[in-house]
Amino acid sequence: MQHIDVLIIGAGPIGLTCGIEISKAGLSYVIIEKGCLVNSLYNYPVNMTFFSTSEKLEIGGIPFVSVNLKPTRAEALEYYRRAALHYNLRINLFEAVIKVSGTDGGFIVQTQKADYLAKNIIVSTGFYDVPVKLNIPGEDLPKVDHYYNDPHYYALQKVAVIGAGNSAVDAALETYRKSAEVTMIIKGSEIDPRVKYWVRPDIVNRIKEGSIKAYFNSSVSEIRETEIGIITPGGKLTIENNFVLAMTGYRPNFNFLKEIGIHCSIDGRKLPSHNPETMETNVRGIYMAGVVCGGMDTHTYFIENSREHAVKIANHILSRK
Repeated sequence: MQHIDVLIIGAGPIGLTCGIEISKAGLSYVIIEKGCLVNSLYNYPVNMTFFSTSEKLEIGGIPFVSVNLKPTRAEALEYYRRAALHYNLRINLFEAVIKVSGTDGGFIVQTQKADYLAKNIIVSTGFYDVPVKLNIPGEDLPKVDHYYNDPHYYALQKVAVIGAGNSAVDAALETYRKSAEVTMIIKGSEIDPRVKYWVRPDIVNRIKEGSIKAYFNSSVSEIRETEIGIITPGGKLTIENNFVLAMTGYRPNFNFLKEIGIHCSIDGRKLPSHNPETMETNVRGIYMAGVVCGGMDTHTYFIENSREHAVKIANHILSRK
């Protein structure tokens, strides 16, 4: 069994930042990641451009130079890989955490590949791995996906995009431009105002001209092999369909948080209990960093306002030593 000061769960940008700060503090550590390096970013759409500028995505004081003001997914993957190599971070990839037991100063963390004895734990698992389900008949059909990657796959097909946020808009526009027949089903009365400002006019105009069909104040009631049912203000209707992209958002893994003893608020926000000054949770010795701290308010934290979590945690652990 490996003995370390800090075990960090999650190798996203904030998990890497935690590794950098813990390393600077002279503490022993390991970063555990169930997927690839910055796994969530890897699963973003191939052609995605970030809302933030490259400067706001920097970690560890390493400049992020991109071709344009707002970097692409490919540029971000390259940047975070180089940052990890620059600091020679100790990262174990494709190693999922199975169980956490023990108490402050002696947590036993069992993974698929090894056991660790850690004095402290940092949970930086993000939120992208658990999609918000529709809970309707047919959602488990192979034609339904909660993640969108490459538009070419949907060329010449009838595609239903559920949602009105950035992910839904990107999917709708890109598949439309690959000759898909796109229909958007939107719960509200308009495209989300938080959609990237340089993209929102595009989708609004495509809907206005009829290139992309949109049903507002509507929901999907059932998904079948060759069609979907929609509930609209004008009544129920059925349309032909080949693929469904359910861009309904994502949430943290609350089951995992509960298993390790972290309390979450009982309201709809499900805010995990933690001290914002130290980032320590209600479980002494277990800390949280990054967007996972926001519960269902996944738009609250970003890379640029979560980097400070790593510094707070490192300082608090050092103060106890």
